[in-house]
Amino acid sequence: MPVRLSNSTLGKLSNGVVAPRYDRSQLRPGIVHIGLGNFHRAHQAWYLHRLMQEGLAFDWAIVGAGVKAFDKSMRQKLVAQDYLTTIIELDPAGISAEIVGSMIGYVPVEEGHGPLIDQMADPAIRIVELTVTEGGYFINPATGDFDASNDEIRHDVKRPDFPCTAFGAIVAALRRRRDAGAGPFTLQSCDNLQGNGAILRQTVVSLARLSDPALADWIDAECTFPNSVVDRIVPRTGTKELELVHEIGIDDDAPVTHERFCQWVIEDTYCAGRPDWDKVGAIFSERVHDYEAMKIRILNGGHQIISNAGEILSVETIADCMAHPLIGPLFRKVAHKEIVPHVHPVPETPPATYVDLIDRRFSNPKVVDTTRRVAFDGSSRHTGFILPVLRAALASQAPFEGLALTEALWARMCAGRREDGSVIKPNDPYWQSLHGAACASKTDPQVWLNQHQYYGDLAAHAVFAPAFARWLRLIWESGTEVAIKTYLDA
Repeated sequence: MPVRLSNSTLGKLSNGVVAPRYDRSQLRPGIVHIGLGNFHRAHQAWYLHRLMQEGLAFDWAIVGAGVKAFDKSMRQKLVAQDYLTTIIELDPAGISAEIVGSMIGYVPVEEGHGPLIDQMADPAIRIVELTVTEGGYFINPATGDFDASNDEIRHDVKRPDFPCTAFGAIVAALRRRRDAGAGPFTLQSCDNLQGNGAILRQTVVSLARLSDPALADWIDAECTFPNSVVDRIVPRTGTKELELVHEIGIDDDAPVTHERFCQWVIEDTYCAGRPDWDKVGAIFSERVHDYEAMKIRILNGGHQIISNAGEILSVETIADCMAHPLIGPLFRKVAHKEIVPHVHPVPETPPATYVDLIDRRFSNPKVVDTTRRVAFDGSSRHTGFILPVLRAALASQAPFEGLALTEALWARMCAGRREDGSVIKPNDPYWQSLHGAACASKTDPQVWLNQHQYYGDLAAHAVFAPAFARWLRLIWESGTEVAIKTYLDA
């Protein structure tokens, strides 16, 4: 029978599972992490765990937090197993497992977020991290500005001591710290956003300014918001992953699978100290923006290139997409011909070499990363990962047809039905409006581009708009495979 995961059973694990070598009773909180999903537990929590394995950073343990109703379920699972997580590395050479023990608590998820505010107001907390998805920062996608019109933001402005968003809770905690003389903390975004620290600063300071301008000035001056790049492919946990952890001999309700590759590049701007993550592989660099442009444009953009086509053609996983005779070549051609020219090299990694690395990572058959997961939230991911490259290509009169095809594939996917007739379930926070525009654009492609919140002036671009319309018509008239083959043969 699998061993139930807990502090008391760590000595009973078998099959080569690596357990914490440190005494978890000696750990003290230093970090609050909001948005405790799979990625955080296989990335930031893992880096800290590796430090603790070396006998370091015992006063930087993580306290998890969430602000949505579904976070309550994750909290219950982790509390029941002493906040331990089994992470399983999926590599073509073999599978290995490790127990991550760097998390020591999870604040109760309550309306008004009182427990979270209390935890962040504790002077022991010196870093607050977030993974709340690319679309979770209340950004107007057309302008990049803070969206003060959102209903949740309006609530937090009216009731700053009883907020409904993570950012409202952060502002409330910082108000307490300022008033108590407890000092600021570092705010660190771990989401796939270009300039994620700057975007986090914009959201927190802008929200504070709407209710307390003096506090906003204090946060802007005293808190730090390091930009960072985070990278590791971490699939969602489903039936297969639960079966796998049982096969390894562990009863864990929240295991995480991941690829071997892992990267974390960070600006070294911490107002209240930090762990020495660089001792276990993280990179502190002044060139974060070059690293993030390479990663976001090639990896995250590449995900959008292949996942929309995969959804339309009923290809279930990213590895299967890469093995497809047309989708894999589509990624390689668009990446090499249309994205690489707009990416700067970073130390030891030319952009073309990075494309080859991503090709291998996407093609790993052990990582069962679903096409649906990768295609989620296209309204944020296309605007953040594809359109900036497209704009750069248009500005320099460089090749862009594959990027235009990528946008047409997104529009076709949002029509909500695959080419085999099966239904694509809603897969975006704005699915209803996207679906309506996608259906209308079947006969008038311009309807899709007229979603100015995404495309802005690209809707009327003299070169891009006709190219988009040509690709979308071809997809609807002749099918996705014909459209991709036409691009590949050009």
